[in-house]
Amino acid sequence: MSEFTYDLNPVDHIIADAMGEPGKRTFFVQARAGRELVSLVLEKQEVHNLAVSVLQLLEELENKHPDLPPATRAKKALYAEEPIEPAFRIGQLMIGYDEDDDQVWLIAKALIINEQGVIVDPDEETVPSVRFVATRTQMRALGEHALEVISKGRPLCPLCGRPIDREGHFCPRTDGHAMPIVL
Repeated sequence: MSEFTYDLNPVDHIIADAMGEPGKRTFFVQARAGRELVSLVLEKQEVHNLAVSVLQLLEELENKHPDLPPATRAKKALYAEEPIEPAFRIGQLMIGYDEDDDQVWLIAKALIINEQGVIVDPDEETVPSVRFVATRTQMRALGEHALEVISKGRPLCPLCGRPIDREGHFCPRTDGHAMPIVL
C-alpha cells in the first residue's frame, strides 16, 4: 500500500490503553504527531498480542544488534488524550522495524464489512489505514503500559477461568452446588 489515510511519521506520543469500567472497557491505540491525533479501537486480546509482539521484537533487536543502545523504560506515565474518537476498528495490524532509521512502525488497517455482510479484504485500496512510526523507547513504553492496563481487568475465577463481575459469578464448574463467587 502506497498511501495511508493517516501517516504519523514520527509520532510524538503513542499509547495502547482502555477506557471504561472493567468488563465494559473499550481498548484502543492512540498516537499524536503534531496536531494530528488518531485513535483506533481493538479488542483486549489484540492489545495483549500487540504488547507481547512489540516487547519480543525489541528483545530480538537488542540480541541481533548488540551495538544498539537499549530501548529505555518510560520515565513518565503514559496517558490517553481526550476526546477519544476512534477513526475505525482495527481489522489487521502489522509491526516492523526500519533498521536505517532505527524506528519501529505499526500499520493498522480498518475492519470493513460490506453491504452483504462480508469482510472487505484489508489489502484493497479503499480500506482506511494508519501508519505509526515510533522510537524503540516509545514502543517499549506502549508495550509495558498495555500489559499493565490488561492486568487491571476483572479477576478470573480460580475454577473455570472466566471473569468475575462485580455482581458476582456463577461458576459452571460448581454444577449448581455452590454459592456464586463475589469479589
